[in-house]
Amino acid sequence: MSKLTIRSLAELEACAGQEMGTSEHHTITQEQINQFAAATIDHQWIHVDAERARTESPFQATIAHGYLTVALLPHLWQQIVAIENLKMQVNYEIESLRFNQAVTVNSQVRLRASLLSVANLRGIAKTRVGVTLEIEGQKKPAYTGVITFLYHFLESN
Repeated sequence: MSKLTIRSLAELEACAGQEMGTSEHHTITQEQINQFAAATIDHQWIHVDAERARTESPFQATIAHGYLTVALLPHLWQQIVAIENLKMQVNYEIESLRFNQAVTVNSQVRLRASLLSVANLRGIAKTRVGVTLEIEGQKKPAYTGVITFLYHFLESN
């Protein structure tokens, strides 16, 4: 599916209630996991110790931090939809999020997203997006949830 381009609040509102599509696959590498561990000071062995994870973890490999997979949301969402003519975009809220399955190192994940609703808050679009992070080759997704972005559009000419 090709990326949808939205240039105004009205165009965004017209998409409410629709499935928006899926992102490209993204491979979760050990380097990415290690960098996230360093950034968040979360060096739990299930994330960073490949040898111990191979022998002691039920996953038999290191796993991505759940919050690492959540941090990918804006990047993956922007692969599905290009929102143009913005002053700024703000990550506003995670209304609900359920981790369903661990993401092992070298897994490929992709985002499936639906635009649940758009509220016009005096020219600022409050968008609720239903998200599912799929893991290639797995029936259960890594997570499902609802996130909210705020889009501050530029004034129309």
